[in-house]
Amino acid sequence: MSKLKANFLLLFLALTLSGLAQKPTDKRLSGLDTVVARILKDWKAPGVSIAVVEKNKVVYTGGFGYRDLEKKLPVTEHTLFAIGSCTKAFTSSLLGMLVKEGRVDLDKPVRNYLPELKFVNDQLNNHVTLRDMMCHRTGLPRHDYSWYGSTASRMELLRRIEYLEPTAELRAKYQYNNFMFMSQGVVLEKLTGKSWEENIKERIFKPLGMDQTVTDVSGMEKSGDRSLAYALIRDSVALAIPYRNIDAIGPAGSINSSARDMARWLITWIGGGKYEGKEILPADYVRDAMTNQMATGGLPSTDNPDIQGIGYGLAWGLASYRGHYRVEHGGGIDGFISTTGFFPLDSIGIYVVSCNGQVTSSVRNWIADRMLGLPYRDWHKQSRDAYVKGRFTAMMTPKPNDSTGRVFNTKPSLPLGDYAGKYTHKGYGSMEVTLVGQQLRAQYNGMSLPLNHKHFDIFRGRPEGPQYEDGTDTELFFALSKEGKVKSLSTPLQPGLADMVFEKELIAAPLTRADLEKYAGEYLLGPQQISFVIRNNTTLFALLPPQPDCELVPSGKDEFKLKIMDGFSVKFKLNDQGKAIEAAFVQPNGVFTAKRKE
Repeated sequence: MSKLKANFLLLFLALTLSGLAQKPTDKRLSGLDTVVARILKDWKAPGVSIAVVEKNKVVYTGGFGYRDLEKKLPVTEHTLFAIGSCTKAFTSSLLGMLVKEGRVDLDKPVRNYLPELKFVNDQLNNHVTLRDMMCHRTGLPRHDYSWYGSTASRMELLRRIEYLEPTAELRAKYQYNNFMFMSQGVVLEKLTGKSWEENIKERIFKPLGMDQTVTDVSGMEKSGDRSLAYALIRDSVALAIPYRNIDAIGPAGSINSSARDMARWLITWIGGGKYEGKEILPADYVRDAMTNQMATGGLPSTDNPDIQGIGYGLAWGLASYRGHYRVEHGGGIDGFISTTGFFPLDSIGIYVVSCNGQVTSSVRNWIADRMLGLPYRDWHKQSRDAYVKGRFTAMMTPKPNDSTGRVFNTKPSLPLGDYAGKYTHKGYGSMEVTLVGQQLRAQYNGMSLPLNHKHFDIFRGRPEGPQYEDGTDTELFFALSKEGKVKSLSTPLQPGLADMVFEKELIAAPLTRADLEKYAGEYLLGPQQISFVIRNNTTLFALLPPQPDCELVPSGKDEFKLKIMDGFSVKFKLNDQGKAIEAAFVQPNGVFTAKRKE
């Protein structure tokens, strides 16, 4: 092979591995393309997006590898990736703006501004503040299975908080919680009269020129330059997966952005809240946010004793990185792992996102070491060696067999069909159990779990899908009533708490027109007239002009749910003659009683 051909081949390989990426021009980042190509290759990751800033200048924005592996579309500085929980700093910053405007106080009870938010006890109701929520010290653990994959609306998720148990006292312990950031978004909506999405576009994206950044999945899908989401199966096969729609809990993590836009966000924080000489974020809030608010209990690792977590500020994690003060936050949602951080005393900012956490952290740390002039450390080799060692240990460790913890020669108490039904937990939503052939199957928040009998009335299963191959089985325990009927199922969904109990919904017997006659009539709620009418001889409707007619669904004795409004119901009070005299509307913000017109 001639020297010319050899040089051409080397150039071709370099371009192929980097996805035709633009190399950095800053000498401190010389070799970044080679390092990233090696990391992507070893982890089988499709691509990575990077932004590096210093003071008010962009040092580098771009990417390596592919945003679409099959079509070989390269990552560019404009490619959208989901940033996950790096969204949190945006949400809290919006409230920081309202503090400066005198519209909110971070240290007053949050229910002063959002009475609709209710906790499980009065201690939390009376004392939780926005500051507590911003630094994860409310006592609530994650409770992520309540929202992850759920189709519940933002307001429905807010109502669920009332039924989510804490695992620590208020301000006693750092415990990460996405619900508390979603709730901040609702506070913002309540105070401004505009949605969280509108606020963030008007107050942050537009002033910074972050015109590529979007807050939802639909916006991501409309972009002509976006990365697909990838799951690494056994960290060796990149599988394109659907985007995870988390719009409902959006203020905690639904932003999708590019390296070009995130560079502007980092410059703003390094500049004390200013971008191109204009204040975007209040300086007082910026200082507060990067100041330690809650100890996280982090200890230095054995491999890296010069890196230690310090605590948590307001939507930012604080750490000492090889002698330098670092403000950083990670983000993770299906197919994307991101990190956004800056070194305030060094005026250096770094954003990295890929589909693999090892790629993201290795690239970030390599860049940080170069920008800070620190001695070389092979972060990729360190993480790769630890991974290989862990995989080898797992392979050599005997796996528990089917007999582990199992009582043999038992059978379910009832025919399998009796376990089928809809089960509901007020804080975790509903789980549907169906009988398919001779196997029970549980459907929960978009996951499907084929269930196998373990013993007695306990079944176990694992969600279907290649991303769950290395997971563990989840157990469902079905409890029976005194009458020998299934009344509930319980399953472990939150470490530190007892299994969550989902009550089986009773299927109400169809009501006849004669059954409904006792409720029909005219009622008064203050000056508002409400009518209950029977249609099709079997269905009761509530008429509250000018609202649309609302169908009522039987849910208990003299009680009905509003079909189109989750969390709303009507409870009738009957007189001695069996005729309704009152209709109590039970809704999240209280109970309102209408009396029958004489």
